[in-house]
Amino acid sequence: MAILSTKLIAQLSVLAACSVANANNAPQANGLDAFIEKQRSISLQGVLNNIGPHGSRVPGAGAGSIIASPSTENPDYFYTWTRDASLTLKMIVDEFLLGKKQLQPYIEDFIRSQAILQTVSNPSGTFLPYGLGLGEPKYNADLTRYNGAWGRPQRDGPALRAIALITYSNWLVSHGQKQKAKTVVWPVISNDLSYVGQYWNSTGFDLWEEVRGSSFFTTQNSFRALVEGNALAKKLKVQCIGCDQAPQVACFLQESYWNGEYFVANINGNTGRTGIDANTVLGSISAFDLNAKCDDASIQPCNSRALLNFKAFVDSFRNATLYPINKGIPQSKGIALGRYTEDIYFKGNPWYLITAGAAEFLYDAVAQWKVQGSLTIDKVSLALFQDIYPKAQAKTYKPTGKHSEFPKILKAVTDSTKPLHSTQPQPRI
Repeated sequence: MAILSTKLIAQLSVLAACSVANANNAPQANGLDAFIEKQRSISLQGVLNNIGPHGSRVPGAGAGSIIASPSTENPDYFYTWTRDASLTLKMIVDEFLLGKKQLQPYIEDFIRSQAILQTVSNPSGTFLPYGLGLGEPKYNADLTRYNGAWGRPQRDGPALRAIALITYSNWLVSHGQKQKAKTVVWPVISNDLSYVGQYWNSTGFDLWEEVRGSSFFTTQNSFRALVEGNALAKKLKVQCIGCDQAPQVACFLQESYWNGEYFVANINGNTGRTGIDANTVLGSISAFDLNAKCDDASIQPCNSRALLNFKAFVDSFRNATLYPINKGIPQSKGIALGRYTEDIYFKGNPWYLITAGAAEFLYDAVAQWKVQGSLTIDKVSLALFQDIYPKAQAKTYKPTGKHSEFPKILKAVTDSTKPLHSTQPQPRI
């Protein structure tokens, strides 16, 4: 199983957690903001070192091939996964949009590499006539097919790749390069969207590459890809085959995974698990849109169901018998988190990347409430807020007024991400 930082969260702040080789390399700073500022360039370079053909950690990798890990044994992750690569590329595109123009060659190499990979026949199938090969999870570093046994297909890859390239295409359009977006990038995007539109309701393996069924994470990213793809198609005045499926995907996302208490991570398959899984928290992070409304069909971090689901996920790791590291930590404080409580991979330990992802989920929600200028607590989300801010009530809070509780609640949510003690990295790659 390939379980890597880029499989979890594309944001650079989380990638930072695994890019420092040892404590001596870690920048010293007196605050989180200062640390992030210094760590940012280190983390980005760590990512670029894993991209062919010039990455210092991945000799032999093809141009635009984003390698999951330089490790070649115990475990061997020296491959390029469509999921890993697409999440990483999305982060690179975001950094490019924030001003790092030197990253554009990496984006251009990726586009070319994916145009090649889309047509490589593989154990999942061929490109023509049905596009089944797009669901292949991983390839060799030199962009050739991987023939070994694996959990296939994995249907989130095409959606994530489309999202990353749509983001870049929107930049091209806004900078007078509409023709390039239409003739160079759109054909790659179009292939992926066609696949998503055709196979979104077919089962496949989840992001942990363990369970075959319908995955919340996959469905959420499929919806985002189709919505954003349709908007780009209108800008480019091209047809988006598959984008008309977005409403059906939204209904499936809203109605099929929710059990009244949390989102079941995987359905339509016999997992033998509760379904409480980081999958659903990471799904909302991957769909995060700062300007989206909390009741948006994409299930944003500030969504009431997403918040209650978050509580269910975090609380599942408060079992001090299973996770002694969390013993005695109150409900209002952060704890060490893993993928799911039934996990046995590398002994199923809490994983600091998931812990960081949980903090990011709350940071995203706080950012959305600030933009909206209000915070509505309802009967669904009330239990989470009462853990964090005991005086919370089911009502709408606004930042206006001399005695407004709005800033107090946001501060309480942010403070809840701070653990009472630091934890050592667990033995995962």
